[in-house]
Amino acid sequence: MADENKKVTVDEVNKYAASYSQDGLFDKISKYAKNIGLNLINEALKLWYVTDNPNLPSKTKATIIGALGYLISPLDLVPDVLPVVGYTDDAGAVALAIAMAQAFIDQKVKDKAKAKIDEIFGAGSSKDL
Repeated sequence: MADENKKVTVDEVNKYAASYSQDGLFDKISKYAKNIGLNLINEALKLWYVTDNPNLPSKTKATIIGALGYLISPLDLVPDVLPVVGYTDDAGAVALAIAMAQAFIDQKVKDKAKAKIDEIFGAGSSKDL
């Protein structure tokens, strides 16, 4: 089990920051939605939209960029192609970033994430989130 108190280093964030981009995030979501699952996609989109908040601390923003970069990156601790467990490491990275950003994720951010899910997967896709 990962140490929840482990500090994220700048080197760890930079390792995945190069993979972080809007196009990369939306491409991964579109191609692998069935495997990733709408809940993880929703969490990732909330992270994407919360980075626009000017009050978001830079350490939190760096963690978000690292987590989303890790989600997008084809290099993972647990290969994404493995059934059931393939996205558990990605979900852990996203969960850490969500925990750090939770205070900044307001209803506007949640609504934007759901609207993007409906845009990508069709109207009503986000109704159960």
